[in-house]
Amino acid sequence: MTQTAERTAGSAPGSTAAPVTFAKALNAALADAMEADASVLMFGEDVGPLGGVFRVTDGLTARFGEERCFDTPLAEAGIMGMAIGMAMNGMRPVVEMQFDAFAYPAFEQVVSHVAKIPNRTKGKVLLPMVIRIPYAGGIGGVEHHCDSSESYYAHTPGLTVLAPATVRDAYLMLREAIALPDPVVFLEPKKLYWSKEKLDLDELRRTFDEQSGPRSIGSAVIARAGTDATLIAYGPSVPTALAAAAAAAEEGRSLEVIDVRSIVPFDDETVCASVRRTGRAVVIAEAPGFASVASEIVARVQERCFHSLAAPVLRVTGFDIPYPSPKLESYYLPSVDRILDAVDALQWED
Repeated sequence: MTQTAERTAGSAPGSTAAPVTFAKALNAALADAMEADASVLMFGEDVGPLGGVFRVTDGLTARFGEERCFDTPLAEAGIMGMAIGMAMNGMRPVVEMQFDAFAYPAFEQVVSHVAKIPNRTKGKVLLPMVIRIPYAGGIGGVEHHCDSSESYYAHTPGLTVLAPATVRDAYLMLREAIALPDPVVFLEPKKLYWSKEKLDLDELRRTFDEQSGPRSIGSAVIARAGTDATLIAYGPSVPTALAAAAAAAEEGRSLEVIDVRSIVPFDDETVCASVRRTGRAVVIAEAPGFASVASEIVARVQERCFHSLAAPVLRVTGFDIPYPSPKLESYYLPSVDRILDAVDALQWED
């Protein structure tokens, strides 16, 4: 499913819209899913009475009880193994890994079992589970707290991998992820948790319940229309790409911004339609560039849009080093200046 119309902000006329944070939208999505389906459970480290490190699960234990939202030991492999068993037996577990790199002890379970059990059983055993991973940098954290690990999961067949960038998508995509019969890795950009949008949550609930809009999974969206070049981003890099496009507009250059949203499945149609219109593209991501999701996007665009390209597709990514100390992360992360430098290098003179 594709969504080629430009994203529009705000809510319908007459709605009761109010500022909502990214974290609040996730919290509302979890609460609404748990209210609608008694098989939905939420568990992980400190997600119970504390409400999680980022307060995404705030109030869920009080509302639904300790049997439905509860704390676990500091044992990610154990958390994942328990979720697998629950999903195999009719529950819909949602687990939080607390920080991106904390998920690595559970990675073997994800690759060997979460991604493979439905295929191994010829679809007789499904795993309707969501692995929530606060990920990426921009919060002044240190290594093991700011990894962008999406490439590991995207490279593993059998997993759906999502990375919302807006408050609206945070709600709708998490609801969609929980409703899927398949395992989902749900990547939540930490630096966007306290970003806000003016939204009507009741309207979003109706949108999901009535399926009145295009689904987000497998669907990219045009976050900003443009004509001169396409910036392709997902998760925490989308606001940076939009800021770069706004800065470029002041210099007379029109940049289109594509929010990928769904890494797996990937929306080739929307991405490539944009690149064919503009003839130039830059892919932006926080993760190191070598063997990355950004590399895959570049390859897909080059293969499908070769005869429409006026210049090679470029990347602006994190560097191929371990995540740096907080004082250095601004040099590591993609920035407006780095993106505009890449745009300037797109062979405009030719």
